[in-house]
Amino acid sequence: MDAVTCAQAFHWFANERALSEIHRVLKPGGRLGLVWNVRDESCGWVAQISALLAPYEGDTPRFHSGEWRRPFETAGYFAAPALTALPHRHVGPPERVIIDRFLSVSFIAALPDDEKRRFAEALRRLIATYPDLRGRDVVAFPYRTEAYRCVRR
Repeated sequence: MDAVTCAQAFHWFANERALSEIHRVLKPGGRLGLVWNVRDESCGWVAQISALLAPYEGDTPRFHSGEWRRPFETAGYFAAPALTALPHRHVGPPERVIIDRFLSVSFIAALPDDEKRRFAEALRRLIATYPDLRGRDVVAFPYRTEAYRCVRR
């Protein structure tokens, strides 16, 4: 194979065994592409959403922990991941762009219904009170797409 891609998921199975198998199916010089859409926490209200999420993360594998990089450092199957980052925005009504989006996060979706309702209410309070969100019919949620190119050795 010339290339393997994995979007929004490599952190779930980032280990030597996975890299070994990807290495096996790629031809020499083949590419592994890893992509994540990362919340732009330089935006104040986005940072507040991240703070609301943090207590629920537990030991869930997360991109931002950086643990996904370890097998690249130790296994030797690929050159170090090379990053290309691109900004983008998810635009739409706050209910869809913020509430629906974050209720779909794996560890939030797995919560009991009453806890999910409390989390959704915390998001609604943020939308109702944060100056950049309050009263808006449409919001633009800032992200940075991080695309990593990993060349097979």
